[in-house]
Amino acid sequence: MSGTIRTKGGRGRLGSVLSGLAVAVGCVLFLGGFVGGALLYQPFTVPSDSMTPTLDVGSKILAERIDGDEARRGDVVVFQDPLWGSSPMVKRVAAVGGDTLACCDRDGRLTVNGTPVVEPYLRPGPGGRTVASGQDFSVTVPEGNLFLLGDDRNTSLDSRTHMEEAGRGSVPRSAVIGRVDAVVWPAKGLLTPPEGFAALPGGVSRPGPFNALLAAVAGGTVLILAGAAYGPVARRLTGRRPAGPRRPGAREKVGA
Repeated sequence: MSGTIRTKGGRGRLGSVLSGLAVAVGCVLFLGGFVGGALLYQPFTVPSDSMTPTLDVGSKILAERIDGDEARRGDVVVFQDPLWGSSPMVKRVAAVGGDTLACCDRDGRLTVNGTPVVEPYLRPGPGGRTVASGQDFSVTVPEGNLFLLGDDRNTSLDSRTHMEEAGRGSVPRSAVIGRVDAVVWPAKGLLTPPEGFAALPGGVSRPGPFNALLAAVAGGTVLILAGAAYGPVARRLTGRRPAGPRRPGAREKVGA
């Protein structure tokens, strides 16, 4: 009676199929994350220290491409306005069209339509005291415009500097290029939502898709590496080695 040699070929083929599928899915996620990032985000370098400590000069940031109509109070936006200069600039939206913005109340805070705004991201001034502005002002923002301020209110040249110009220092929403979502160098990650503006009508913007895209790239990388490693790992675990030379005349017993 002759015997039958059983092999693990079926299991091996299944493992190969699954590893190939993992690599394929990983490539889709990896490339999808990068392509999505390129379509949705635009990189910029912070040109000045007017946004410290939120954004240091020279920081590499990613700005989500948005229409200016999507900008809300508290957003850090990249914009370009010929009255401010020829290069893109980065500031925070303090008020939108129709708002009356004033500074400062007795606690040194901005007020938007009479509501005080807490701004924990501001850089302290001389003596360690934090105030929303070193100069008092009151302005009603024209419809369709944005009033923009730096986070270092002691040095920033912003809408306060241009208040004698048309639009009372504000810029049109059409000047907005993008909304800063993340700082990639130095790696600070996502910007903290501006909770001080959350109680005002319209609320604040939600974080962009940066985390989802980053997760897709990371997950894709893991799947590609895991799928590519399957073959060598499986061979090591099963102890398979290349067959050596057979002795002349040697016969293999396969059954009884």
